[in-house]
Amino acid sequence: MLREMLSGNSSIDPSQLAGAAGLPNDPASVAALMSQLRGALQGNGTGGIDWSIALKQGQERAAAGQLTATDEQRTQLEQAFHIAALWLDDVISVAELTIEPRLMTRKEWVTATLPLWSQLAEPVATSISDSLTRVLTEQAPEEMQGMIQNASQVMRSLGGTLFAIQLGQVVGQLSSEVVSGGDIGIPLLDEQQAALLPQNVAAFGEGLDIPTDQVQIYLAVRELAHARLFRHARWLRLHLITSITEFARGISIDTDRLEELAEGFDPSNPEELRQAMVNGSLIPPKSDAQLAALARLETMLALIEGWVDVVTAEATTRLPSSGAIAETVRRRRASGGPAESAFATLVGLELRPRRLRDAAALWQAVTDAVGNEGRDALWAHPDILPTAEDLDDPQALLTRLTSLSKGEEPALDDVDQALEDLLRDDGAERPHEE
Repeated sequence: MLREMLSGNSSIDPSQLAGAAGLPNDPASVAALMSQLRGALQGNGTGGIDWSIALKQGQERAAAGQLTATDEQRTQLEQAFHIAALWLDDVISVAELTIEPRLMTRKEWVTATLPLWSQLAEPVATSISDSLTRVLTEQAPEEMQGMIQNASQVMRSLGGTLFAIQLGQVVGQLSSEVVSGGDIGIPLLDEQQAALLPQNVAAFGEGLDIPTDQVQIYLAVRELAHARLFRHARWLRLHLITSITEFARGISIDTDRLEELAEGFDPSNPEELRQAMVNGSLIPPKSDAQLAALARLETMLALIEGWVDVVTAEATTRLPSSGAIAETVRRRRASGGPAESAFATLVGLELRPRRLRDAAALWQAVTDAVGNEGRDALWAHPDILPTAEDLDDPQALLTRLTSLSKGEEPALDDVDQALEDLLRDDGAERPHEE
């Protein structure tokens, strides 16, 4: 069936399948899609994913609506970064970046971030390929096993290629929605690299009735705060990426649902297939282990974003419209964009933390209690960061930090007190035993 479709001898309309997969279905895009899938069909069947396809798709999607920054825009944004660095120095005890911030086109953003997107998505792509192969192998009659073995390799190659194409399209669309390197909340760029996308910064400010320079400075402050946090907490980037990939490895595909779709698939009406891909029904409910991993990941993302919100608010008090810009950022974050929704469906992960307000309130309370230096010192190691329980009830954390800042011994909870009593008793008995 696949060979017939790719050779043009099938009743299946490739443009409808492309639309169902969320891909452009214009003639040129469909022709390119068929060419890439034919290449996968004729490949060596190793099953590896060619991520260069994703890069090409993303670059082409980004370049379609791309504008080059004017000299005036570049000058204004470079000045905004300079002001942002000075203002941040007053409110955070985090060292400056050693790499100059960048101004990126949408295509440059895709090129710079695609390696990490591929790393995050690969476990899910592998799971999809494994599920397709397993279904083929398990359902085939014994006399067809030899032929199916070859077909499963073809399906693995085709599945990987289609996934790479979809990922490229999503990242290409994201390039028109993000305003900076840290806008998504995860460290997409290399360590210490801060970046703004002038075209998207200008689009962000349209219709706000706020002076352009205030918007530019505010967004520059947010971006520098995000980049400087990851430079300060050296462990944070690897910790976050590892948490996301570990979560993604636990994602599986509902093969029963897949078989239902295959058996009832109507080539002339691929809407059911499109809905299954959009609403995530092919991904089974999360396991208890996955839910626990997701909760930890959401807490970390919320702590990062909440810290950035608090230090940005403090650093931009000189801007008359900082409150209005902050509200726009919050609304934009809450709603997300179509590409973020597509990534959530593709990889099974929402990138917007639900407990952001709680995290921001906690960081503000910590700042009020022990100052900026005491607040920022909590990023020294993951073991001393606030926890999900601290987000629920921050009072115990605040009491402990306040005591430490005054040089007092912090009050022990029940577990710590029991351990202290045990050690004290043990130390008292040793001389008697000797």
